[in-house]
Amino acid sequence: MSEAGSRSYSFSAYGRLLRDNHDFRLLWSSQVISELGDWLYAVAIYSLLLELTGQAKSVAFAIVLQLLPQVFVAPTAGVLNDRLNRRSVMIFADCARIFIVLAMILVRSADMIWLIWVLLFVETVMWALFEPGRSAILPKVARNEDELLVANALSSSTWAVNLAIGSAVGGFIAFQFGRNTVFALNALSFVVSAVLLTMMRTKEPHTDHLPPFHARDLIDFTPVLEGFRYVRRDGRMMATMMVKAGMGLLGAHWVILPIMGERTFPIVGSGALSMSLLFGSRGVGALIGSFASGYWAKGNEAKMRSGIFWAFVIGAASYATLSVAPTLALACLCIAVGHAGTSMAWVFSTTMLQGMTEDRFRGRVFSADFGGLFLVMSAVSFAAGQVIDLGMSVRTVALITGILGVGPAIMWWGCQRLWKPA
Repeated sequence: MSEAGSRSYSFSAYGRLLRDNHDFRLLWSSQVISELGDWLYAVAIYSLLLELTGQAKSVAFAIVLQLLPQVFVAPTAGVLNDRLNRRSVMIFADCARIFIVLAMILVRSADMIWLIWVLLFVETVMWALFEPGRSAILPKVARNEDELLVANALSSSTWAVNLAIGSAVGGFIAFQFGRNTVFALNALSFVVSAVLLTMMRTKEPHTDHLPPFHARDLIDFTPVLEGFRYVRRDGRMMATMMVKAGMGLLGAHWVILPIMGERTFPIVGSGALSMSLLFGSRGVGALIGSFASGYWAKGNEAKMRSGIFWAFVIGAASYATLSVAPTLALACLCIAVGHAGTSMAWVFSTTMLQGMTEDRFRGRVFSADFGGLFLVMSAVSFAAGQVIDLGMSVRTVALITGILGVGPAIMWWGCQRLWKPA
């Protein structure tokens, strides 16, 4: 890469991207607003469930409902994002989530828990429509390959900042003003996000050669099978799509962090505040990893592949260390380091997939990519909640999570032969 290309990954590159690229600025602003609302809302939901049920498995089941439906919706979501205007799909998902989140206000007692399950399921379906569209449209918004890696790194780091701020502020707002205020703010965030997306001007030529879309196309699995054949023909693409599934083995943290906040490190008798700090530390770590990814790799694929391996190692070691952390501060440090690693793996695998996938297949590829992540994450989260309620300590679950994280590192190392010249 040229010297100019190397300089493009300095921190000033993020400012230039936001200043010079109108559509990315709008897409990024939409992400900032909606994700902040999501993280305000997540802490409120987990705190409410623990208050109403007192059981770890209620949080685990909520996690499953926020993840597993995406696995089953992924084929349809991928087809929709490849057959329709992706920005329109994203706007529809935002508008639907306004009403879904507001309905959470109706849950006032344990008798109404069933409504949370229904709403979480439907909200997850909308996310499954939205996120593959955002990943698929990004290469069209970015004007060159250098800008694409910077855009991915900035999007990932923004997610991390939103997690850190949203989790911390969400716990405080729920503690100070009540959960209904949190739900209302999250609904408002989707209103703003939808408005920003309507202002984008990016052309989406992937539908130009296709016939009009009809409702019957939703049960036509020909495009899904075509997508499977497309991925299967390239071993490197298959291996790269498994990176996020490997990250899913660390997914028990969705249960570990709320339980540690509620039972291991409560602050003045409140689990919401310590829970916010633990989730916020995850966000800080992800922020560091996201910024470091673009600066360190500089678009070099070999460095990205090496970075994915070390990301898995760091994540595994950090969760093993978390199992013996004696204080909340050290627990936060372990979480930050671990998620700095997984954030790098996310940026690198996403950028590599965007580069090796044709535009007309990107919706299906990224739906499958997320589907693998959420399938694994659902399984380990559900298992974590069950074993904690059966008497296993949350620290032991953290140790097991760290041990599981070694497996993807070994598998990814073995897959590197696919990139060697024949």
